[in-house]
Amino acid sequence: MTARLKSRFLNEITPALMQKFNYTSVMQVPKIEKVVINIGMGEAVSNSKVLDVALEELQIISGQKPVVTRAKKSIAGFKLRENMPIGVKVTLRGERMYHFLDKLFNISLPRVRDFQGVSTKAFDGRGNYTLGLKEQLIFPEIEYDKVDKTRGMDIVIVTTAKTDEESRELLSQMGMPFAK
Repeated sequence: MTARLKSRFLNEITPALMQKFNYTSVMQVPKIEKVVINIGMGEAVSNSKVLDVALEELQIISGQKPVVTRAKKSIAGFKLRENMPIGVKVTLRGERMYHFLDKLFNISLPRVRDFQGVSTKAFDGRGNYTLGLKEQLIFPEIEYDKVDKTRGMDIVIVTTAKTDEESRELLSQMGMPFAK
């Protein structure tokens, strides 16, 4: 069973994008390469137990085991030493990526309080989009009673698009709720 979003991408979105940008080949159509979800946790410096909870939550959200990210260099002002664990991240590709995006666009984002749509300015100039979330509670898998504190996360959507315009079109066709 292929993901709902993937079949929509292949059957509806690809022809629409080919028409809009006058592509000659299907291979020119931008597609989503991967989705990286990252939770950076400064408080892990003083208390390394908080990482375990974040690891568990990220695994529940993404359906894949996250890796622990470590500090690249020491910063005395932050009491940070090289190689200390300071966050968790997970990279989704293929089916899992489509399932996650489907869930994010249609279930999780509409659950954000006072949701007006996501910013259209968060593109990086090379067709990638970064989205910051303030709390992990918007995901239906997270049980409210088990949460010790709210944690934000960054979601980076990496596309093969050359320009922001192509990437914006791709994401809005996919169902990304951009602010009007």
